[in-house]
Amino acid sequence: MDARSDRNAIPLAVDLDGTLIATDLLWEGLFILLKKNPLYIFLVPFWAAGGPARLKQAIAERIDIDPASLPYREPLLSRIRAEHADGRRIVLATGTPRKFADAISAHLGIFDRVLATDGLDNLTSGKKRASLVAAYGDGGFDYAGNSRHDLQVFDAARNAIVVAPDRHAARWQAAHGAETMPAPKPTFRTIVKMLRMHQWLKNSLIAVPMVLSHEYFNANMIWQCLLAFISFSAVASAIYILNDFFDLALDRKHVTKKNRPFASGALSIPFGLGAIGVLLAVGLAAGALLPIEFLGVLGGYMAVTTAYSLSFKRMLLVDVLTLAGLYTIRVLAGAAATGVNVSFWLLAFSIFFFLSLALVKRFVELRTTAIPPGERIAGRGYRTEDQEIVAQAGMASAFSSALVLALYMDSVAVRELYPHPWLIWPLSPIVLYLTMRVWILARRDEMNDDPVVFIIRDWRSQIVVAIGAVLLVIGGW
Repeated sequence: MDARSDRNAIPLAVDLDGTLIATDLLWEGLFILLKKNPLYIFLVPFWAAGGPARLKQAIAERIDIDPASLPYREPLLSRIRAEHADGRRIVLATGTPRKFADAISAHLGIFDRVLATDGLDNLTSGKKRASLVAAYGDGGFDYAGNSRHDLQVFDAARNAIVVAPDRHAARWQAAHGAETMPAPKPTFRTIVKMLRMHQWLKNSLIAVPMVLSHEYFNANMIWQCLLAFISFSAVASAIYILNDFFDLALDRKHVTKKNRPFASGALSIPFGLGAIGVLLAVGLAAGALLPIEFLGVLGGYMAVTTAYSLSFKRMLLVDVLTLAGLYTIRVLAGAAATGVNVSFWLLAFSIFFFLSLALVKRFVELRTTAIPPGERIAGRGYRTEDQEIVAQAGMASAFSSALVLALYMDSVAVRELYPHPWLIWPLSPIVLYLTMRVWILARRDEMNDDPVVFIIRDWRSQIVVAIGAVLLVIGGW
């Protein structure tokens, strides 16, 4: 018997979570369930008390997964396909509920048999080893796994393939000289992408009340704004991570979002949960050094952003109004942190200005997402035929913000704050330039970034904003 036929006589058993796919379906299923109905969170502890298998089955009974969207480990999948084509028997041996395992097996079409968790029989570790030994004998199969739960199975296999190992599996692999298929290690860039640090630029809005009150050189206020910035940035990153968990399936179907750390499997959900805990601790610790009113605003921000992730983002118009409100909350947070009063004019301007930019985001999605007429964008409340009304509403909001600013500049408040109010009159056309340029670029399909981040990064916008800032300072002297 030659080497090929000898190898083909021995089946290859393959683990699923963390091995064939760079994720864990228990965690993914939990977030799909909570997105479907957040009230399930109160049932999860009772299911978990019945053991891992009970929890898995309860989740599997209530949701479906999309096997085509999962982040498969391509080197391992290519190898399995080649060996299957060469006549080798391939077995999917997983602790995942059978419903999910069968769906993945049907999608890939390369497995001759599926061993999975059924009922309350959790097929992991010793139970998986017993099932494989009963089917193929001790040493009668090869096995690909990745974690400490696979160590007993490695010991019973003829050959082990250690894929993307955790520290326990890595130690076993080193001690036994087993074959390994390592996965790329997360880099600093991966962590930065997870935190979405470029989005922290939005939190510079916290300084707006201080700037408009002409307290540029007030060291105490600068310190308060810095603490508020740190607090909001940490909490915002925690919410971004949570939002990523709820949007895994949608992100994997998106051209660019599929490369996000959790959607691609570069980072695990448990790692993200740990990061959320650390970020919330940092955010609340920084916020605790500020007036109690700031913590109230921060709590409101957390509640609204969580509601946005779970529900509001899928509601027509509610989503963009919520986004505009979240930008305005940052301004209120700056006022609460520094004790500066904010005027009706500032809040009205903020709502209209950021509503226009939020509508830009939806307009771009409608322009770039291929959907049949009459159907909605996945995870949104908009259809293709909504493009024009979204654009019209966005432009109307842009002009409304400029109008509010123009009326403000003719108010008594401006004449009291600015010795030379005529110097700040160009601010209204500056706002129109910023918003109209964003809309023109969106119409040209040249707006590929968050419009707020685009304005902050774009050199033309930077020059115009700098001119406006200089006029504000000079007008206040």
